[in-house]
Amino acid sequence: MPVSDSALLPLQAAVLTTLKADTQLRGLVQGVFDWVAEDQAYPYIVLGEAIETPDNANDSHGSNTVITLHVWSQYRGYAQALRIAARVRALLEHRPLTIAGHRHVATYYVSQQTLTDPEPPGDIRHVPISFRVLTQVSP
Repeated sequence: MPVSDSALLPLQAAVLTTLKADTQLRGLVQGVFDWVAEDQAYPYIVLGEAIETPDNANDSHGSNTVITLHVWSQYRGYAQALRIAARVRALLEHRPLTIAGHRHVATYYVSQQTLTDPEPPGDIRHVPISFRVLTQVSP
């Protein structure tokens, strides 16, 4: 049985690679990032928080990871951010991911929320979208 290894870093890399490779998504955003510069132009997507818990079986090590992506927009209303979130969902939900050192089992959509940044001038829209990703350590 392979040694248990965190899926977080290779999962983040797989998600970033998948999103950055999609020409339709690239036409909707100014970028997809793990870290964002303060002067980054809107709209964009940033990799956010993740929670990884073990999902082991008798003969294998696995992970159950909930990963959140954040869509940021200055468009009036939520239409732009929600269109971007819909494309992200189409790219990740029930789609295979190539995750280094791990076998992808499944990706499930968990939730999304619409938020308005309250800081003046209050024109920033934020849509966090979360996915549950099940993986097993590769033999």
